[in-house]
Amino acid sequence: MPHVPPRLVKERTVLVVIDMQERFRELISGMPRVLGRCSRLIRFCQRLGVPILVTEHYPTGLGATLSELRQLFSDFHALEKISFSCAGDAGFQAALLATKRDQLLLCGIESHVCVYQTASDLLRAKMQVVVAGDAVSSRTDENRLSGLTRLRDLGVQVMSTEMIMFEILKVAKTPDFQAVADILKEL
Repeated sequence: MPHVPPRLVKERTVLVVIDMQERFRELISGMPRVLGRCSRLIRFCQRLGVPILVTEHYPTGLGATLSELRQLFSDFHALEKISFSCAGDAGFQAALLATKRDQLLLCGIESHVCVYQTASDLLRAKMQVVVAGDAVSSRTDENRLSGLTRLRDLGVQVMSTEMIMFEILKVAKTPDFQAVADILKEL
């Protein structure tokens, strides 16, 4: 019987929003969906006190994080990187270590490059990695699907945004559930 990873636990999880930058706005397949799902995950995690790390790949050339996401934070700070894998950047590594969390929830772009390489490196570092499959994409649908397929082959859990939220919540009629009930109703 295959090993079943532990369920996501609020106190062990950190959300990583990868490279949701202005230059990609018109290039990414299904960007409105990805943006909406990333926004939903950010707001969900904020209300539950789950740490959030946001990365920007080479912002000088690719621009800042999308304004719709930046405005969700009272004190926005992005981790600049030039490595495709977030784990290849010392600033990201330090920020992740500071969270003291070992369950990583990834969303953003691109599925077959930065999301894939980050997940792969974090798995090797013995982290539990979950990718929100409906909150990631690439410039082409083929590359999005190739990235998700490869992630599954490596043992990364690929789940929908809604699956992730309900897994973290576990039960209804709790203060946490009430705090995010309006987000859960979104499509």
